[in-house]
Amino acid sequence: MNRDDEPTTGWRSIYGDKTTDDGNRPQDRKETAAATESGGLPQLSRSAASRSEGPGWGSAADRSAAGEPSRQEPNAKTTSVPAVRRRKPKVLLWSFLIALSLVLAMVGGALFYAWNGLRPAPEASAPVKFTITSGMRAQKVAELLEEQGLIRNAFLFSSWLKVEGEGSRFQAGEYELTPGMTREEIVAKLNKGDTVAAETIKFTIPEGFTVSQISERLAEKAGVDKEKFMEAANKPELWTGSIWTKGLPSDGSLRYPLEGYLFPETYEMKAGSTETEVINRMLAELDRKLDQLPEDWLGVLEERGLTVHQLLTIASLVEREVVADEERPIVSGVIQNRLKKKMPLQIDATVQYLLDKQKERLLEADLKVNSPYNTYLNQGLPPGPIATPSLKSIEAALYPDQTEYLYYVTKKDGTNTHLFAETYAQHQKNIKLSEKNVEQ
Repeated sequence: MNRDDEPTTGWRSIYGDKTTDDGNRPQDRKETAAATESGGLPQLSRSAASRSEGPGWGSAADRSAAGEPSRQEPNAKTTSVPAVRRRKPKVLLWSFLIALSLVLAMVGGALFYAWNGLRPAPEASAPVKFTITSGMRAQKVAELLEEQGLIRNAFLFSSWLKVEGEGSRFQAGEYELTPGMTREEIVAKLNKGDTVAAETIKFTIPEGFTVSQISERLAEKAGVDKEKFMEAANKPELWTGSIWTKGLPSDGSLRYPLEGYLFPETYEMKAGSTETEVINRMLAELDRKLDQLPEDWLGVLEERGLTVHQLLTIASLVEREVVADEERPIVSGVIQNRLKKKMPLQIDATVQYLLDKQKERLLEADLKVNSPYNTYLNQGLPPGPIATPSLKSIEAALYPDQTEYLYYVTKKDGTNTHLFAETYAQHQKNIKLSEKNVEQ
């Protein structure tokens, strides 16, 4: 409460003013008396509480006594509301700014990660070699490129491929790329199949060669082991290049099972190819050449009552007997005519096939060699081909000329052509005429 000896400066006791009449108000005294009788402290009115918050909020008399300028008393409506200052919502603002900063940082980090991961790899002068195998998925290719230092990030690269719709046209093979290439340049090479030219072997198998001669040529020109080649040529379970080898006779009558099936051609194969791979490559070439025949060739073969094996056998006889292409269908017609008449073919080339060395002239003893390949002693076709026939000889065997010729003899004038005859008597005259060409 107020002390009597203190000046009235606007300070009041919580029990009310006991100062001069200037500071007493009847309402204040009544509130104090009521509070005393109830045994409790008087409750400050909201206006009083508001005024007691600090200096300068007392009554007008108090402010006047304190030397402060007089302020207009708030009206009753105003004094009934607490005059409490509200803080600005700074917490929400700061929370928003912090969250925004985190989001921007994450987005920025992700963008930098993507940009950096898709940049070209550091440049290098030395090219890098790698191989894409058949059926390799784009994800695996990306991992391989990252391992070789050609890209920075396999995950980002494969994701980029999906977005761009790339990766499905990558071609298998060995590639040589240089670090520092852009991803577009890398994809272009893989799509194009711009592979490194592998080291190859190149060899030519002439028309009319036998399996034995082929093995010698491969050993000389392609580094193939002759013995291993001949072993593989006698193992049907290794032959996958041609569908026609399935029809080969299995009675053991063939001297070399693949005789006539290894197509004569110029080949280029990967260096280090095995003997089996070389065989299957040559067998596959036979199938490709047969596919070049007229569409009705199998129907024609069936009408004539021949198998593909017999077709190749006739073609091999034509190949070894004829040099001039125009005579191939004629000689094929002679063979057909003699087969129809069940006459021995009497073809020198079948006897030559049985000899270790080719002879310019066969002796009478040579014609008596006991072998199913000897067409002087046996009727019909030999058990199988005696050489590798060309496509022209195969066509001639399939479509022989329709003549009455049963005989032919070499002119021996250097033209490598023949004299043909329908009768044996005419054939004898042609033989004498041929011998005169030798004397001249």
